[in-house]
Amino acid sequence: MFLASAMVSLSSVTALGETSTARGVVFHDQNENGTRDSGEPGIPGVLVSNQLEVVRTGADGSWELPAREDCIFFVNKPSGWMTPVDDQMLPRFYHIHKPNGSPASEFAGVAPTGPLPDSIDFPLYRQPEPGRFEAVFFADPQARDQKELDYMAHDVIEELMGTGARFGVTLGDILFDDLSLYDNHNALVALIGVPWYNVIGNHDLNFDAPNDRLSDETFERVYGPAYYAYSYGPVNFVVLDNVNWRGAGNGYDGNIGEEQLTFLSNLLPHLPEDELLMLLMHIPLQTTLDRERLFRLIEDRPYTMSIAGHTHWQAHHFLGEESGWKGETPHHHVVNVTVSGSWWGGEPDETGVPHTMMRDGAPNGYTIITFDGQQATVDFKAARRPADYQIRVHAPESVNSTEASSATVWANVFGGSEKSVTRFRIGNQGEWIEMTRTVEPDPVFVSLKKAEEEIGVENLRGRKLGGVVNSEHLWKAPLPAGLAPGLHRIHIQSDDQYGRVFHANRAVRVVGAPE
Repeated sequence: MFLASAMVSLSSVTALGETSTARGVVFHDQNENGTRDSGEPGIPGVLVSNQLEVVRTGADGSWELPAREDCIFFVNKPSGWMTPVDDQMLPRFYHIHKPNGSPASEFAGVAPTGPLPDSIDFPLYRQPEPGRFEAVFFADPQARDQKELDYMAHDVIEELMGTGARFGVTLGDILFDDLSLYDNHNALVALIGVPWYNVIGNHDLNFDAPNDRLSDETFERVYGPAYYAYSYGPVNFVVLDNVNWRGAGNGYDGNIGEEQLTFLSNLLPHLPEDELLMLLMHIPLQTTLDRERLFRLIEDRPYTMSIAGHTHWQAHHFLGEESGWKGETPHHHVVNVTVSGSWWGGEPDETGVPHTMMRDGAPNGYTIITFDGQQATVDFKAARRPADYQIRVHAPESVNSTEASSATVWANVFGGSEKSVTRFRIGNQGEWIEMTRTVEPDPVFVSLKKAEEEIGVENLRGRKLGGVVNSEHLWKAPLPAGLAPGLHRIHIQSDDQYGRVFHANRAVRVVGAPE
């Protein structure tokens, strides 16, 4: 483990006006001390970028790239190698070049870095990387204050300590506007014990910045470049910044922008087409304005996938022509479950942590993706619930035997998609009845929102939940007619897109017809 200051080896400096080219070496840090010692060889063929151009290191590990007055040089971690991480498990793979530092802002940016060094040397050390591995994906932890960081600690961090995942990613909205909490947040996530990559979100910006270029200054100080790439095993990960800040008072939109598209067009020829390309971003692709320009760069590749956060609901989208995608097969885009659920809303439980159900009726939590060669299997994980908690069943507590068929059984299959098949039966031997996928609000979430209105916001024990949205993983069907009075088991079964089967149960009481 290395401190950020050990990330690069800086030799004697040159006056800014004397050079417009940055140079350095990517080397095998054999003793893992963060500096290049005598006899430590350069590593050939490693990708290095200045946020626009991408080059491969030469036979001796050397590289050179144009330098701009404000840019970040970074190494693309290659498979089988690792960059240093600091004491908060943040990968340190970059060198920031801001001679004059960041402009004044409410939250500190980068201090002046001074003249360009003669050599920017990136250390790497070997690590085994299997073809099959797991990674953890958070979206929108979004703590407003230390109290909500404590919620996060007890809700998701503690159960992940000792995970077998190889690394984690937060897909933006790391915090909820108060960027002074980055250090506390990072220290908390570091307890999980694996390297952690970060994507910028709309709540991670410097809102007093006049434009998008200057809105990332605090993020860059803490995490480095807002877009970059790295490889692990046979998978190539590309982090995108698709939050476009339009200036104070004008808000933001979803846009990738010219510089990143240039970076991508220079990077992609170096990434083998027979390997999975995984794009990581904050705003979902459907609301990213220039997504079609991105699609033109990747849609001829046979193995692509992407994941985003932002919405506080979960979905699997398979993008085709209606979204501007022209690839041979639809592009799988995951809108990730959020750690904060409904922004840490809802009634606190016995431990004091809000239930914070997401707006589509799914619980808050995170995703574990198992990568295996060119394939990726996505698992929804509800916070503080067993891994097999994948479905919530909703039905009346009791129904009249003559009116049972007018009662509805609902199944919210949290990680379900249009490719899921969901059915139910009554008892252990009843016939399976197909359920219909429907896109409408989850009835449990709707009832919670109605209860909030009845109680009154001023009387809630916690924050109010988010607004109701349609769920994209909801199935329903009527109870069968002719049920005898008594207690009955409703048995739900859902087959997912990967061929796995999940089960859930609920009891329903059937009463005799009124006299």
